[in-house]
Amino acid sequence: MAGFRSPSSGLRAPRPEAFGADPSGERMARIRRSPHFANGVFQNPGGAARTRPSGSTGLAKSYLDREARARRAPAGTIPVHPTTVADLARPPATGLRLTWAGHSSVLAEIDGQRVLFDPVWGERCSPFSFAGPKRLHPVPLPLAALGPVDVVVISHDHYDHLDLPTIKALARTDTLFAVPLGVGAHLEHWGVPADRLRELDWHEETKVGGLTLTATPARHFCGRALRNTQHTLWASWVVAGPEHRVYHSGDTGYFDGFQDIGAAHGPFDATMIQVGAYAEFWPDIHMTPEEGVRTHLDLQGGDPGGVLLPIHWGTFNLAPHPWAEPGEWMKDAAQEAGQAVAFPRPGEPFEPAGALPTEPWWRPVSRPIAHPWRRPRQAEVADEPRSGDLDLAG
Repeated sequence: MAGFRSPSSGLRAPRPEAFGADPSGERMARIRRSPHFANGVFQNPGGAARTRPSGSTGLAKSYLDREARARRAPAGTIPVHPTTVADLARPPATGLRLTWAGHSSVLAEIDGQRVLFDPVWGERCSPFSFAGPKRLHPVPLPLAALGPVDVVVISHDHYDHLDLPTIKALARTDTLFAVPLGVGAHLEHWGVPADRLRELDWHEETKVGGLTLTATPARHFCGRALRNTQHTLWASWVVAGPEHRVYHSGDTGYFDGFQDIGAAHGPFDATMIQVGAYAEFWPDIHMTPEEGVRTHLDLQGGDPGGVLLPIHWGTFNLAPHPWAEPGEWMKDAAQEAGQAVAFPRPGEPFEPAGALPTEPWWRPVSRPIAHPWRRPRQAEVADEPRSGDLDLAG
């Protein structure tokens, strides 16, 4: 078993398998040659980004406050669509179907091929089975029930996007893996053969059947072990088929590079945009719902178009905002922009060119959500009993 050296004792302690492996050899040499690697670390677009919480006193207060803590969890059972094999057995009528499994995990069936983004089927996004953020709802279906997957796409190596038990299960299939530069070290350590890895730097692409997958920039960071070496890249992804194009943001803060991605690869039939786990304490690395809508519009050339699927919310408690706030605020922001948004229950397949799931399914199990920008007379009737116009931020 690999180990890490204790700086105080000089002894080597067992390294948890979930920590993965650090890049080395030719992989590390390739990292050093990357134009996005400087001063020993990968660099963010738009300059340095704060990757550690600021204002620790306020952050601690927000987590310890009893009332705020209650709002960070659902008030009842989250409605999960019991995805069946029949749901996914028939090809999508329009050639493109998305199934959000919760958090950032999405199965995209696009032009006859199947792409699985950031699959996390584990109970906790943590290196340990006994501690760390636990799922707020069960997975909609067993991983094996998804059926064959042509390629698994990973955005970065954080635990809520790269899950050890899920990857080990997928390693036993014949699927390919498309990952950012350096992340392949983890996957090889967990049993994925090197010949099934497609490891890309930003702006590099690979072909999988009739699809072209391109790693595109994102504004985030990386790391799984106690010592964060910033030696694995983070990325957003473009997947283009003969007829359809989709975009998955991974985790990212807002930056003007989305306009460049849209100009080079868009417009998109659907985007999957991170809009949860934001906070004033780390504004550079995660986006708010309003920023998520702005990102989608940037990717579409500035005008509403395609369908936005909000991701990275609802499944794990990772930030001080209320549990359902990303969905509620996204509904407002998209309506103001005139942008179509899909709100599927976890596990509910939909086709972006067909009827979209738009029901705010979270409301029956959500505590009151603040809408501080609304005037009382503008509040929707559905929000009135939920104290929607009160500033409940605390």
